[in-house]
This record gives sequence, structure tokens and C-alpha cells, in this order.
Amino acid sequence: MKVHFFGLALLLSLLISCSSQKDSLIKIHTRHGDIYAILYDETPKHKENFIKLAESGRFDSTEFHRVIDNFMIQGGDVFTKEGLPESAWYTIPAELDKGYLHEKGAIAAARQSDNVNPEKRSSGCQFYIVEGRTYTEEELTTDVKKLQRQFMKFISLESQRTLAEQYAKLYEEGKYEEMTKLMLSKKEEMEDFLHVNLSKKMDDASKETFTTVGGTPHLDEGGYTVFGKVIRGMDVVEKIATEKTAAMDRPVDPVYITVEVEEVPKKKITKEYGFEYPEDK
Repeated sequence: MKVHFFGLALLLSLLISCSSQKDSLIKIHTRHGDIYAILYDETPKHKENFIKLAESGRFDSTEFHRVIDNFMIQGGDVFTKEGLPESAWYTIPAELDKGYLHEKGAIAAARQSDNVNPEKRSSGCQFYIVEGRTYTEEELTTDVKKLQRQFMKFISLESQRTLAEQYAKLYEEGKYEEMTKLMLSKKEEMEDFLHVNLSKKMDDASKETFTTVGGTPHLDEGGYTVFGKVIRGMDVVEKIATEKTAAMDRPVDPVYITVEVEEVPKKKITKEYGFEYPEDK
């Protein structure tokens, strides 16, 4: 009898071990091609919810309804597709501080603003994929919001009329990156003249990520849950991000999606998609 129980325990142990060696491979199909992703175990509520929506087919025929080039693409509005009343739009508790950045390819949950959502709870369905861009170290170590406020004061001076006109021209032309570069070029001068400190700290690992891989670092300060990562198909994300848009950044030609989930051995995911699991590093 003892041998029998030992054999049963061994069988259960093997089954649990085999199960833990697989992961859910997410496949998002679009007219531009397919996007493959994994979801993090460290954000279990978001992972479970996404997989449940995908396996039930509720994501199918939703759209990437908001796209901004060099920023992100947002989709998965199940609740609007299904015509649910707002009272049925459930949310998910935030799963922050897991160490995941808004790097290029990050998958994160959309949410309502802090004034109506102080707990930073995530939408029960809408998600976004980060495209972003690469940054200089100076950009990453500057408090951009404070820089903008001080720059507005600075260009209000009569002595800075030419600078103000230059900034206004860039704004009219929609050259937002050039506007940021212009402000940064005046950082030291403003610090000396206005007696302010416009710098902020960022850890070396984050600086390495955003100067090489790229992403949207300011979202890391906004309290959004990052719960997954694209492991193949960023070229598809980039194509979607360049779609011609109308009001509210909505593509003129809808980008519909279908989502499927496949249980795949982790070793296969690592071999075929290059994603390394923490325990394998």
C-alpha cells in the first residue's frame, strides 16, 4: 500500500512538473499579419483574465481602435463590441511594481484616469502594445513635465522672443520631437537663470533599456500594469501604428483582431521565439 501511495505521489509530481513547463502562447491575428506574445505569471489576475476572454472568443472582431505612431496601439474593447452597459464594465486590481518596464513590445492594461480611478484598476478588456522609440540619456534623466513648465516661463521673457517664435513654429508643424530637443538644449541655461533643478534619477537598467530597445518611459510613472510582451510580430505592430487615422486616433480602415491561445512547451517558446524565462537564465 505504501508503494502504491508513493507511485501516486510521483505521478502527481510529474504531472505538475510537466504542466509548469508549458506556457500560454498568445496569437493576435490581424490583416497586417500575426503578433505573438507571452503573459507574465507575476501578474496572474491580468493573465487569467486575458486568456479567459481569448479562449471564449470575446476578443474576436474587436479592433485596434486607437493607434499613435511611435507610441502604442490600443485594442480589445470587448464591452463596447458586445453592447454592455457601463455598469457591466468590470475592472481588475492593479498589479504594479513587478519590475516590468514599458519597453518596446510591452503589453499593458488600459485604465481610467486617476481622478475617477485612484486605485489604478485596469480595464477588464482593453490593452495596448508599446511601440515607442529610443531615447537619449539626457531625455531620460530630465523631468520633462517640469522642463515644459519652466520653458513656458522662460520664453515669456522679452529677451527670449526669438526662441518663443521658434517653438511656436515647431508646434504649428507638428514637430513634437524637435520641440523636446529645443527645450532640452536650453536646460542648463534655464537651470542657471531660473535657479531650478530639472533633473531626475533613473536606474542604470532602465536607461539601458530605453536607450537601446526603446519604449515609452513616461508610462512607467503613470501606474499602468504591464502584464506581457510581444515575442514576435513587432513589424506588424509598427504597420498598424502607421495606419491613417481619424478622430480619437481611430484607424480609418478598421484593424480587426482575433485572438487564440495555445499551450506550448517553454523550451519551444525559447527556441522558436527567443524568449528566455527567468528560471532558464
